[in-house]
Amino acid sequence: MKCLFCTSEALPFAASGGLGDVAGSLPQALRQRLIGCRIVMPLYDDIPQSLREEMRFITSLSVPVSWRRQYCGVFEARYGGVIYYLLDNQYYFKRKGLYGHYDDAERFAFLSRAALEMLPYIDFKPDIIHCNDWQTALVPIYYSLYYSNNDWYSGIKTIFTIHNIQYQGKYGLELMEDVLGIPEQATSVVEYDRCVNLMKGAIETANRVSTVSPTYAQEIMDPWYSHELDPILRERSWKLSGILNGIDVINYNPETDPNLYANYSLADLSGKAENKRKLQERLNLEQNPDIPMIGMVTRLVSHKGLDLVKASLEQLMNEQTSLQFVILGSGDWEYESFFRAMQDKYPGRVCACIGFIPELSRKIYAGADIFLMPSKSEPCGLSQMIALRYGTIPVVRETGGLKDSIHDSGDGNGNGFTFKNYDSMDMLNAIRRSLEGYWQHDGWKILVERAMNSDNSWGRSANEYIKLYRSLVKEG
Repeated sequence: MKCLFCTSEALPFAASGGLGDVAGSLPQALRQRLIGCRIVMPLYDDIPQSLREEMRFITSLSVPVSWRRQYCGVFEARYGGVIYYLLDNQYYFKRKGLYGHYDDAERFAFLSRAALEMLPYIDFKPDIIHCNDWQTALVPIYYSLYYSNNDWYSGIKTIFTIHNIQYQGKYGLELMEDVLGIPEQATSVVEYDRCVNLMKGAIETANRVSTVSPTYAQEIMDPWYSHELDPILRERSWKLSGILNGIDVINYNPETDPNLYANYSLADLSGKAENKRKLQERLNLEQNPDIPMIGMVTRLVSHKGLDLVKASLEQLMNEQTSLQFVILGSGDWEYESFFRAMQDKYPGRVCACIGFIPELSRKIYAGADIFLMPSKSEPCGLSQMIALRYGTIPVVRETGGLKDSIHDSGDGNGNGFTFKNYDSMDMLNAIRRSLEGYWQHDGWKILVERAMNSDNSWGRSANEYIKLYRSLVKEG
C-alpha cells in the first residue's frame, strides 16, 4: 500500500507546532509497518542549509493556480528512511515564517494543486492521499473537481485529518474563482456561513475524516468545541474517526536525552532526582529533594486553562507552603504579567520562564514531579505524553486527547490525576490529590513506574491508521 502524506510542515525540515511532530513521526512508523509512505511539503526559506544540501532536484512542472500557471520545482530528500518531496516556488515560499502572510490562501492552494500535479512526473500513484489541516484541505477538493475522473488518478482515496478545528482556512468569497480556482458550479462545496471555508470543503469531499483523539472526534460535533462546524460534522459522522497521536519515543527518552542534566531509566531513577536538584539551582528555587514541584510547559493562551491557574494559584501556594511551581512559555500579555507577578510574590517558590526554550522544556519534563495541563480544549496534546515518558505525573482536565491518554490513579491503575469540569476548584482538588499521592513515597514510586510504562509510541497510532487505510482501499 502506498500513501502520500500532504502537510504544510514536517520535522526535521520545518515545524511550528504539533503538526510538524506528527508529520515527522507518523510516516516513519507507517514505513516500518511496510506502508510506502512519502511526504510532500513546501520548500520554505527557513529550512536550514545543512538540510538543503542533502536534497536532490528531480523535475519541474507548471502548476495551475486559478487562471495562472506557476513554476514548481520538485526536490527529493530522505530522512529516517522516508522520502520527502519539497516543492519550490520562490514567490510563495522564499519568505520568513511558515504562516501569517497576506496571501496564505493562494500559497497553500498552490501547494495543494502542486501535490496532485507532480504525481505523474515522479511516477508515484498512491492508494491514499492523507491531508492535514486547512493548508492542504484543497487537495481532496481539487481531486474531486479535477482529477477523480482522470484515468491516471482514478481510484485514489483521500483522508483529511483535523489537528485543530479552530483554524479552518476561512476567507472572503471573492477568492473563490480568482485565487482558489473553484468554478461557480462547485462553490457550494467550500462556501459556509457566507465565506470560503476550506476545512468544510475537505470534510465534504474527502473519503474519510479523522482527528487526533477519539474524545476530540466526539467533542467537535458539539457546538462548544466545533467553532461552528458541528452541523457539517454531524451530517457526516459516518466518515469521522479519532486516532490518538503518539510521540517519538526515541527523541523523548530520559535514558538518552542530551538536554538533561542526568539521564535515567525505570531501573535507576536517581538521575531524575539530580535533574530536579539542578533545575532548582538554575531557577533559583530552594534545593530540596523533598519539596514537590509542579511544572507547566505551554503556550500562554486562554484555551490552555490558564484562567483556572490564575484563579487558584495563590490559594494553592498559601495552602502548600513548601510547594514549588515552574512555568515555561510565552503568549498573551495578561498571563505573562500574572506569572511574573507570582514569581515576585513567591520568590524561591515560583519561577516564570517567559519564552520558548526547548532545552529547558526537557529539563522541566524531567525535573518536575507533577505536570499540570488544565486545558479548556486539547485535540490531542503531546506534553502529557512526554511527561509520562519522563516519569512526571500529569494532572489534566478530561478533554480531547488528555482524557484518552491520562487515567485517574484513584482506581489503582491510572497514570495521573484528572478532573472533569472547567472549574478552578475542581482543578485544585485534583492537584491536592496528586500532592497527597506524592507524600506516599512507596505508592508514588509505583505511579511513576506506571507512567513510564505507558505506551504512547507512534506504533499504536500507525496501526490504527493502517486499519483505516485498508478499509478505504477495500471499498474500491
